[in-house]
Amino acid sequence: MEKEDDNGINFLDLTIQKDNNILSFNVYRKPTTTDTIIQRDSCHPQKHKHAGIRYLVNRMNTYELNPTKKDTENNTIKHILHRNEYDSSIINQFCKTKRKEQTHNAKKWAKFTYIGNETKFITKLFKDSSVKIVFTTRNTTGKLLSGEQYHKPKQQQFNIIGVYRFTHPDCKMKHAGQTGRPFHVRFQEHFKDYKYANNKPKFAQHLLEQNHSIGPIENVMEILFATNKGKLMNTIERFYIYKERYTNNQINDKNKNKNKNKNFIRNNTSRRYRQSAHTHLTTNPSFG
Repeated sequence: MEKEDDNGINFLDLTIQKDNNILSFNVYRKPTTTDTIIQRDSCHPQKHKHAGIRYLVNRMNTYELNPTKKDTENNTIKHILHRNEYDSSIINQFCKTKRKEQTHNAKKWAKFTYIGNETKFITKLFKDSSVKIVFTTRNTTGKLLSGEQYHKPKQQQFNIIGVYRFTHPDCKMKHAGQTGRPFHVRFQEHFKDYKYANNKPKFAQHLLEQNHSIGPIENVMEILFATNKGKLMNTIERFYIYKERYTNNQINDKNKNKNKNKNFIRNNTSRRYRQSAHTHLTTNPSFG
């Protein structure tokens, strides 16, 4: 239970301060709060981008803040906008705009996956109809990095390219990698390294040092993500190496990937990554 401290208490997103039996209010943010909202250049509907900004501005104008605290909150919002590449003058737009009363006369709702301006052009056709449009997106970091994006029949799964992972049945150690050649070709390359005792690749080196067998492709190789060569593939590979590194469960060269993995979380949400990810999501049929 939250207890009063120095005549003040935090309740939800408010700090309530008592001074001579007079209550004053301020916006409260938890220590873990970040200044992240949907960035201006992200491939999301404008309504989604503006929702977060509208919430911040409405909260500032609705709560009974004194002029000093309101000015401080206004500067905080401007800082958040700047960090997410918005013009701070957009605050004025939301200060003047009043919420429209919603009517529920629509006969039907239609959901569209937002992919950019093309979606807006299509949905304009419904402007004067009784059909109301809502947008959904699938270019979130969680969905982009999820192995569930991959859907292919078993007989075809090793004929494409992307990011893979070897897991040894005995020791459960893992090796993540990428290939611009079909997965079955990459497996044969690893198999030859093992067969002819080539210690250069880390996976073959581990098998030889531990006296393990390599096993059939179905038992050893797991397809994590199907995509073309490029920045997205590089990022997905680093993600899975990063994922296993702290459990000490990877066979990959740790020194080689140390610097790349160290900044993975920051890099995978960069503008170039999001643009690359969006391009692959909208053009690669293997994402199901």
